[in-house]
Amino acid sequence: MATKLAYWDIRGLAQPIRLLLEYTGTKYEDKFYSCGEAPNYDKSCWFDEKEKLGMDFPNLPYLEDGERKIVQSNAIIRYIARKHNMCGETEDEKVRVDILENQAMDFRNGFVMMCYTDFITFVDFLMYELLDQHRMFEPKCLDDFPNLKALLDQFEGLEKISAYMKSDRFLKTPVNNKMAKWGNKKE
Repeated sequence: MATKLAYWDIRGLAQPIRLLLEYTGTKYEDKFYSCGEAPNYDKSCWFDEKEKLGMDFPNLPYLEDGERKIVQSNAIIRYIARKHNMCGETEDEKVRVDILENQAMDFRNGFVMMCYTDFITFVDFLMYELLDQHRMFEPKCLDDFPNLKALLDQFEGLEKISAYMKSDRFLKTPVNNKMAKWGNKKE
């Protein structure tokens, strides 16, 4: 029986799993669930089925590999990676892989939060500062990225941020401490 990967009909959390399945030459079939249209985005196709699947913690994505049923994207990808000796050899390598896995998920989750919300989150403040420093270091670095430039403009246009940036309390420089090779001077 072929392996089955079930998820919404999007890339989302399942795409890295699909990529690994393809890379390892694993035969699998996709099972797609589709949300309804706005404004309700009906998900009954999944909710009507999930409790009938015989899983302890039914969730998307899920992977069926013979009798084995696995949920949680990282558990699935780690399962496939273990089958193909892709989790590191030594304990130090395995620890490093674990750290990188979680770092990647933190990065991903911040991006996803931004994609699904229409209100400002703390991640916007982190990204603004990071992008602004890059722009200060190399003024043309965002020229090929109009969406990122628009994000900076939108952020700077927020009423409270704009007022702060115009005030004498705003710290434009230095960016880094005295021992840094760049951004350590007060302008």
